[in-house]
Amino acid sequence: MWILKTIESFNYAIAGFIHAIRTQRNMQFHLLAATFVLFFSLFFDLTRLELALVIISIAFVIFAELINTAVEVIIDILTQDYSFKARIAKNISAAAVVVAAFNSVFIAYLVFFKRAQELSLNLIFNIRHEPLHLIFINLTLIFILIIAIKSIFISGTPLKGGVASGHAAISASSVLIIWFLTNNLIVLSLTLLLALLTIQSRLEADTHSFKEIILGALIGIISTLIVFYFFRI
Repeated sequence: MWILKTIESFNYAIAGFIHAIRTQRNMQFHLLAATFVLFFSLFFDLTRLELALVIISIAFVIFAELINTAVEVIIDILTQDYSFKARIAKNISAAAVVVAAFNSVFIAYLVFFKRAQELSLNLIFNIRHEPLHLIFINLTLIFILIIAIKSIFISGTPLKGGVASGHAAISASSVLIIWFLTNNLIVLSLTLLLALLTIQSRLEADTHSFKEIILGALIGIISTLIVFYFFRI
């Protein structure tokens, strides 16, 4: 029972996230910027600390925008007439987003500026990263893509149904990642079996159609191929 309640809680949380993406232009911009920064970071040999700073700054901006959106909705519910105090509350919540955004720009300057000066075409194709970085960035990009698609095409719930299957995307990506890292046919076969069982369960539960499974799997495969083909060790 507690597992179902936990899943439902995540469902509500992601539903709120999707609503913010669908209705707030600033959130759409922040998500696009986050995707760009994560992909751009693949061209640099970032340390774990630098990658952590980038991720924290992205999360800080999105968190501030979510709080700002929630404050605006609450104020609109409480009052429909002009109120000076309501305006101040909205301005303060918007200021929190601005502070987070300036912080992210400062972090980007510290992390990327010096390296960007040394960037060349040869460096782009010669840089390699440790697998942990690539796995994290790849799965984050897949999550953003799936959430963005769900926010554009209003169907299903955040953790159930929708145009593209997130389970299929992660499963397909995991199979390729394990293959790239191990080159072991037995490990690949076992991983593929688990992925197929996951996909089969989504079909049997009528959570996704076959086309939605295929689209999700393609998203996972394409993202993983791009990230690991060009940037793995």
